[in-house]
Amino acid sequence: MLLDLRQALRRNSYLKNLKNNNMKLTAHPYLLEIETYKPGKAKIGNNTQKIIKLSSNENALGSSPKAIEAYKKHMTEVVRYADGSCSNLRQAIAESNGIDAERIVCGAGSDEILAFLTSAFAGIDDEIIYSEHGFLMYPISAKRVGAKAISVKEKNLKTDIDAVLKAITPKTKIIFIANPNNPTGSYLNKDEIEKLIKGTPENVLIVLDHAYEEFAEVSDYPNAIELVNKNQNVVLTRTFSKIYGLASLRIGWSYSSSYVADILNKVRGPFNVGGPAQFSAAAALQDEEFFKASKNHNKKWLEILFKEFAEIKNIKAYPSIANFILLDFGSFENAKKANQKLLENGIIIREMMAYGLENCLRMTIGTEEENLQFLKILKDL
Repeated sequence: MLLDLRQALRRNSYLKNLKNNNMKLTAHPYLLEIETYKPGKAKIGNNTQKIIKLSSNENALGSSPKAIEAYKKHMTEVVRYADGSCSNLRQAIAESNGIDAERIVCGAGSDEILAFLTSAFAGIDDEIIYSEHGFLMYPISAKRVGAKAISVKEKNLKTDIDAVLKAITPKTKIIFIANPNNPTGSYLNKDEIEKLIKGTPENVLIVLDHAYEEFAEVSDYPNAIELVNKNQNVVLTRTFSKIYGLASLRIGWSYSSSYVADILNKVRGPFNVGGPAQFSAAAALQDEEFFKASKNHNKKWLEILFKEFAEIKNIKAYPSIANFILLDFGSFENAKKANQKLLENGIIIREMMAYGLENCLRMTIGTEEENLQFLKILKDL
């Protein structure tokens, strides 16, 4: 009894001292370095005019009809917990890609997979490498766990493999490679990726972020699945947000070695992917007609738009194999004026200051009507 009383007195004294010293609630200091991710603009003030949104690399044709139907059918089941392991969806992904379902992990968008990987394989004062104009979630994911985000200079807006290899140190834990890269649209071919893998120590994780792989129409594009099968330290991430048109449902997946997959399953939440998302994604994989239509539409308009941009003075369109195009207006002022004019006409595209490309704007491939309207405004400038 006397011992309990002493402990209570000590505890009360400790709490009193904390209050007297004005102790404040504080998060990890390294989290203060994070610049919150800002998605593409979706609204223009309180404007009621029709908006053309070309800022977030969404599918121009909308969503797979089969996915929408699956979503509707599952509406009455939202009272139930989803399948925590995403077993049916993983099996569908495995069959679609000819891979082992046990080595697939699903997440709330591929963003969550990136977060899983950093929390599992990196920590305070470790280093995570990404290219200079790479996806903003790479440095954010690194800083969340107290790791240092190492930005490597690019060459002509393309990841420089030699520079990446030189940046590797004993503290390096992960290398993020977006292929094709967002927002530049550039890509690394099979030989370049194999050079990276060969020159990287086996204790460093190489994450191949192939969010836009389905749009790629080049013969030397790397087969990431084969690379994962051959290398224990290579992880592939994919998403249903782009060509399948399921961005709002937030669903992505990874393919890796059994060891990495097992670790990710320990890190993820027990029901991290909702039931409607799982059913819709599985149905989208069966919609070959929508997949082909989306791919063909994107290919057609990439060709048309590049031809049109070539005839507009003072604008440079960088090569792209994805569903977006990076446009260089020569100066920040020019880009700002162009963006303002587009906004005045109800067209939203993506500003690039956060990516260190202040002279540029990025447009998503839209519908025929949207693309033509965008071109008209740009030519009028």
